Amino acid sequence: MHSAYNKQAGRRPPSPRGIRRACSKELYRTLKRIKVYISPELIKQGEELYYRKVIGNLIWIHDNHSNKKALCDWWEKEVCAELAELWQVPEKTLASAFRDAFGG
Repeated sequence: MHSAYNKQAGRRPPSPRGIRRACSKELYRTLKRIKVYISPELIKQGEELYYRKVIGNLIWIHDNHSNKKALCDWWEKEVCAELAELWQVPEKTLASAFRDAFGG
């Protein structure tokens, strides 16, 4: 049985828990690609930063959920610089790893 929100036209935004889990998974995949140790505390801070940015732009992100290139462009513009500074990794390396992991 499918509920109404599973259909493309009536799709609802994900729950806060779903957003938090997605952010965590995306950053985990990104970190695997940059092959640099980041402490668990800094990873948690990075996940919180990313989560807040997503929540702040949820309507736009939801409207563009199928456009991975646009989502990656948004991530590079809005999240990458702060995350690279927090984790002390080169911004270009982080952006490239995120695009590779996210598929955009």
